[in-house]
Amino acid sequence: MTSSLVLASASPFRRALLENAGLAFEARAARIDERALEKPLEDAGAAPETVALELAEAKARDVARHVSGALVIGSDQTMSLGSRVYHKPKDMAEAAEHLLSLSGKTHRLNSAIVLVRDEEVVWRHVSSAEMSVRTLTAAFIAQHLERVGEKALSSVGAYQLEGEGIQLFEKIEGDYFTILGLPMLPLLAKLRELGTIDA
Repeated sequence: MTSSLVLASASPFRRALLENAGLAFEARAARIDERALEKPLEDAGAAPETVALELAEAKARDVARHVSGALVIGSDQTMSLGSRVYHKPKDMAEAAEHLLSLSGKTHRLNSAIVLVRDEEVVWRHVSSAEMSVRTLTAAFIAQHLERVGEKALSSVGAYQLEGEGIQLFEKIEGDYFTILGLPMLPLLAKLRELGTIDA
């Protein structure tokens, strides 16, 4: 049986956020090629916020085809510094390059949510956070990556704010849930408005 609320994600972080909020839902991974969808958008000069929304919608639509009548939550996050859009590092050398490029600068995380029921987009939302990284030395980055290990490859910025990644920052402006990749407060408000959860 399909739940009336479905998360279109295999992310344990996003699943935990919904579970911790006490929501009853089912999680189903979307089967889309994110890079194939992203490339033409980036080549056309789409804003990082737009890319996040389009990917979130593609995930929600993919899962909604298999769960008739359910409200599907699609989400995605992009990270940008100026005109550069970052992707998950392929290896530890690229993780080090990511962190060195962010050193002493403020980058932006854009977290999008799209709700889809059957063929209809019910709601689109994007929240952003400004992340100011302190000035880092190459030696500190190497030590940091040695300590955190392969976990650095699981996030676009090569850091986990909820872990040792917090040591990389001097200032953060934005909602914690936006940083984790699922803006919970606007999502919960919309689910209450739709009558999907208790108001």
